[in-house]
Amino acid sequence: MTDFPSSKYERGKIFAKTGLKVGKNYASHYLKTLTGRKSEKADVNKKTAEDVFGEFTNLRGTALKIAQTFSIDQGFLPEEFTEVMTQAQYSVPPINRSLVRSIIRRELGKYPEQIFDEFNSEALAAASIGQVHKARLSNGQPVAIKIQYPGVRDTISSDISLAGSIFKRLAKNGDQFDDYIAEIESTLMKETDYIEEGKSINRFHERFASNGIVTPEWIPELSTERVLTMSFIEGHHLKEFLETDPPQEERNHFGQLLWDFFHQQIRDRSEIHADTHPGNFIFTPDKKLGVVDYGCVKSFPEEFFINYLKLLPVHLQRDEEEIIRLYKELDVLKADPENNKSEKAIYEFCKNYGYTFALPYIEDEFNFGDSEYKRIMAGYTKNAPITNGPRGSKHFIFTTRVHLGLYHFLMKLKAVVNTKQSREIVDEVISEFHNEQKEAYS
Repeated sequence: MTDFPSSKYERGKIFAKTGLKVGKNYASHYLKTLTGRKSEKADVNKKTAEDVFGEFTNLRGTALKIAQTFSIDQGFLPEEFTEVMTQAQYSVPPINRSLVRSIIRRELGKYPEQIFDEFNSEALAAASIGQVHKARLSNGQPVAIKIQYPGVRDTISSDISLAGSIFKRLAKNGDQFDDYIAEIESTLMKETDYIEEGKSINRFHERFASNGIVTPEWIPELSTERVLTMSFIEGHHLKEFLETDPPQEERNHFGQLLWDFFHQQIRDRSEIHADTHPGNFIFTPDKKLGVVDYGCVKSFPEEFFINYLKLLPVHLQRDEEEIIRLYKELDVLKADPENNKSEKAIYEFCKNYGYTFALPYIEDEFNFGDSEYKRIMAGYTKNAPITNGPRGSKHFIFTTRVHLGLYHFLMKLKAVVNTKQSREIVDEVISEFHNEQKEAYS
């Protein structure tokens, strides 16, 4: 267990130390190339990533959240950097017990043992901006308590500025980098307000707490902006589930629940649970899918959302004229690919990657356990010609996080899912939008 550097001064020193390490690593690499000594760029990328990860793990908070966001195959950091930073989702040390007790006393007015019949001082999970403990109320109800690390919300702006300068150094041609960073900052401000997360929990509970999905229930009287108490969902996360060597039938069952949950959110044209990684889903003993952590909930601008959905049918139809138009609308292409060599390379990559991404929707069911499909998807994310800088609307940060996270989850699960209805949902939503537009202008 570790202490937490909460002051801007303490955090600034760590950021400065990180920036110095990054600069020294690449300066040393350049010097070796000048003197004719061999120095592999992949090695320096990996060393730099490990240095940044080590320091950001101590910082937690915004710094680590940026690392998490950029680790989901965003395509504009070096591959070695992405591989190391993916650890940010799983390797965060918890804060010490005395600090946990003092945070609860400050926020709820009493120490945890005075509020709960039982309180487990060992964290169930520790993430970038907070950690979760299990407790029991006086009526016997088990609850989960999320405790925010001290000073996280107060240091968001300064952390974003300092961390952004480090990441910008690693992402060349990052003309849109500032837009991406601003989007992350805006999302973090909402994610660090646990009252808002509690309200999101309630809204998702009303929408999905049936038909195979189970969600927590918010307990507002034991919650503040920095402490969140909710009902506890029993079950296994993906890693624990796979360790039981489950039969294919169970893999398919849970995979279908996750797939349908994702597409029902599309059908609602409302908020999206925008953090699809294994730690946020629980396989319950009664074969339901538990969906937890509602800090990152997104509502996308309608024009972007519909254009994003349109990518599916136009890739399936191989309608290149419409694909180019959508890529321009979504700011993926900056110029006509026929008249620009670099844009042509980006277009060809995105077109073929988009088609590969659309493959699960071609037939009525798809096997995400297909090793060849997994190999092809990995090949695209590792060999993108757009790794020199962010491309496309800033909203791609979270659509990529959700959609690619879904595919990675299902590939680890090796689930076979029925996709016919989901394909129809996408078509219906697009058609519904166009009908509304016609009525509005008639």
